[in-house]
Amino acid sequence: MARTDALSILASSETKDKLIELGGKLIESIQKNAVSSYIKNTDYSGDPTSGSVEINRFDNATVDNYGTARAAGKGKALKNSGKVTINLDQDKEITTEIEFKDLKLFGVAGLLEKRTANHGKRAVAHLDRAFFAVAEAAGTAVTSSATEYIDIVDEMIANAESTTNEYVDGVDREDLVLAIKPTVFNALRKYVDKYDNGVDSGEVNKIHGVEVYSNFRQDADIVLMVKGAVAQPVAVSDYTAEKIPLAEAFAAETYLHYGTKAIMPDLIWTYGGGDESGESE
Repeated sequence: MARTDALSILASSETKDKLIELGGKLIESIQKNAVSSYIKNTDYSGDPTSGSVEINRFDNATVDNYGTARAAGKGKALKNSGKVTINLDQDKEITTEIEFKDLKLFGVAGLLEKRTANHGKRAVAHLDRAFFAVAEAAGTAVTSSATEYIDIVDEMIANAESTTNEYVDGVDREDLVLAIKPTVFNALRKYVDKYDNGVDSGEVNKIHGVEVYSNFRQDADIVLMVKGAVAQPVAVSDYTAEKIPLAEAFAAETYLHYGTKAIMPDLIWTYGGGDESGESE
């Protein structure tokens, strides 16, 4: 006997799936964790639910000759010339609608709750891609005559360490992070050292003292930045289930509102992408 058609679960773009006869099992979705969650800037004032947040970036103090302030009658004013406002102007939704009959007869326990959990994972992946798109657009693309990835990475780290401007007087390696494509990570594996990050915190990969993450959600082969160089405040509304009026159907809904902006574009560098990448070993 033919199996019963589902009302709203599709097996393909045109064909409705079949309700199972005895029971079913859901293969949980698989997704890589977001790299951006470890390195984004969260040091902002204001509440993301208000619609915008502000991040301050003060200039470095200056060293003057003794008596300079006395002669002027005042000290140097604190300059907040790097202040950045981030508007949560990106409004997204993830909505899955499932008929009650399908929930009852498809045979997967907790189907609606499982799909809601998947919404959270998909939101994280979306935010991760948005984060690196902004970082790469704001950063400085660098070139190198080197042909080995390790030499290119060393050049980028040395350049970052030596950065000086009105906000920066050199950068410690512990404040830097490398996000690199999986193929590049493979080429650099023999240079990767693992460090214990504390109880139940797992291990941290480092290359020559700089944290490194394998990341496929970026276009550049290599992204080097100071931790906190990009901010991405997010406001999320999460509903496990909501009955649709005048119907025997339910919806799993997730709404997110966010903004992404580079706070320190002078401390982001990118290399390669497409045919411009260095040679692997």
